[in-house]
Amino acid sequence: MINAEPITTRPAPGFDEAKTVRQKARAAGMNPDYWYAVEYEHVLKKGSVKEVIFWGSSIALYRGEDGRLTAIENRCPHRHLKLSHGVVEGCTLRCIYHGWAFDPSGTLVDYSHDSFGKPMIKRQLKTYPLRVQYGLIWIFPGDPAKADERSIPDIPEVQGDEPWANFTVDFTWDAHHSMIIDNISDFTHAFLHRKYRPFSNAILNHYESDDNRVFLTYDTLMAGGKISGMFVDRERANTRSIELCYEYPYQWSSTGGKIRTWCFLVPVGVRKTRAFFLFYFDAIKIPFLPIKLPRALQELVLKLAIPLVFKPILLEDSLALEAEQVGYDQHWDAAPIEINPVVPLFQRLTTRKWEEFLAQTPSQPVAASEAE
Repeated sequence: MINAEPITTRPAPGFDEAKTVRQKARAAGMNPDYWYAVEYEHVLKKGSVKEVIFWGSSIALYRGEDGRLTAIENRCPHRHLKLSHGVVEGCTLRCIYHGWAFDPSGTLVDYSHDSFGKPMIKRQLKTYPLRVQYGLIWIFPGDPAKADERSIPDIPEVQGDEPWANFTVDFTWDAHHSMIIDNISDFTHAFLHRKYRPFSNAILNHYESDDNRVFLTYDTLMAGGKISGMFVDRERANTRSIELCYEYPYQWSSTGGKIRTWCFLVPVGVRKTRAFFLFYFDAIKIPFLPIKLPRALQELVLKLAIPLVFKPILLEDSLALEAEQVGYDQHWDAAPIEINPVVPLFQRLTTRKWEEFLAQTPSQPVAASEAE
């Protein structure tokens, strides 16, 4: 007789009911009192509007005809239609149903119909602090008073007059955000990437954690694939080790200080996350050409490498992450097994930050079970 763990028919527990560290992490939201990248700036043309979702809360992004970007609660207070279904008119956003118009402060400023002799209703929707950085639109979903206390990660290498060659790709995965942090920082899953070999033979040689981050290093061969390995300048970059850090709520890595990444997560819901990956390089070469490439040629090499290397690798992660979510939903009450000592540290940090937010929030946020 084969002994197998039965498939759980009960849904995974919410945060308050979770018992283990893994269960807590898999139900936790992300503290909204940080800046989150939610969309590419180029997507929002003048006169356009788009919905983004942060942990079940719908937000309308729109760009007025003056070029100004606004993030506003995505709900007309009249009949509760999403304003992202509406139209941009001048610097206002009109609901598609009755044409009620809201300005960048969220104030109702106009009707498109007869007011029946009544004064304008005094109604103001919630708006969100917004910034543009690295070609991405960032919003602050939490307490607006704290927006100036927090900062978007400073990445000087992609700014200024001589930025490094860089690009950003994004994926929306049907998986909880904590699974993505585990995935991109746990290098014991090299078998998944055996075709492209972005890393191999990883040995964890150091890790440390505090209230805000988990830092770790691996000895590992980076970019060892047949294609990727040809374009890495190993004389200028040490590709035998990598530093990684879950610097809540972001994650970054550095290979020899010359190949760097940031990952910016947007928790759409309990089982859906959008991830923006910013890659930037100062160690790219053309095979057999013994000189450092000018930035324009580095950008060309990267443009070719995105569909050949980077996206295929992340698509392998897509398969694994979404399968892990399905597996967790079926076996959430199975005894957790974890070998890598840093993974529980990631999960504890995620849990602690969510607990801190809940403790300081007088009104409860969207429940995890509702944030689909």
